[in-house]
Amino acid sequence: MTKIDLYLDDLRPCPPGFALARSAEECLLMVKECRIGILSLDYDLGWGAPNGMDVVRGLIASGTFPDRIYLHTSSESGRRQMYEALYQSKPDRTELYAGPMPYEMLAERAAQAGKPSKKAKE
Repeated sequence: MTKIDLYLDDLRPCPPGFALARSAEECLLMVKECRIGILSLDYDLGWGAPNGMDVVRGLIASGTFPDRIYLHTSSESGRRQMYEALYQSKPDRTELYAGPMPYEMLAERAAQAGKPSKKAKE
């Protein structure tokens, strides 16, 4: 099974070195088909569309968890809901962070993907 890092967001650009899912459905399909190292979740994915919490419910129902989960959403209530549900259900091996990935990690992933990050160019 292929291991990937996955970024769920309907609007933001995908960081270098990550696969992009633009919807909850696409994200859950990728989780089912691939082994996920890092998963970064947005909450709001468009008006009336399933959201990040639907992804969290899918992870919990399937018992499939990545190595690390970051919550990069700007929705405080969405972040809180996802964090609380994940914290209660994740295995000990899964690291959970209630915020976005640190710049250093993004720069490292970009270098591994062969693409300089925006900040590294400045």
